[in-house]
Amino acid sequence: MTHVYGIKSCGSVQKALKYLDSCGVSYIFHDFKTDPVSAQVIERWSVQSPLSVLLNTKGTTYKTLGLRSLDLDDRSKIEWMSNHNLLIKRPVIEHNGKLIVGFNPSLYERIFKS
Repeated sequence: MTHVYGIKSCGSVQKALKYLDSCGVSYIFHDFKTDPVSAQVIERWSVQSPLSVLLNTKGTTYKTLGLRSLDLDDRSKIEWMSNHNLLIKRPVIEHNGKLIVGFNPSLYERIFKS
């Protein structure tokens, strides 16, 4: 089963869900606002995707929290992301043992239409 993590109001998440729907991919949606992920989940994700990709440094939450001025190590990044799931780049998709971070139509094409 495919799992999609994000927030429904996010444009990238909306595009990803629309893409999956158009391909007939069944998925379970996990909303960060109502069903936050834990540090353990983020650690598991970090095995397949570097924290530099998982941590959304371009988002409002990152800027509002003033994280740019902090010298965060990996443990601290995971802690911040687990306490503030909106710091995680969206969407995060778990599909057949693969982790896909962000909306990338060419990557989706290779994974979901193969």
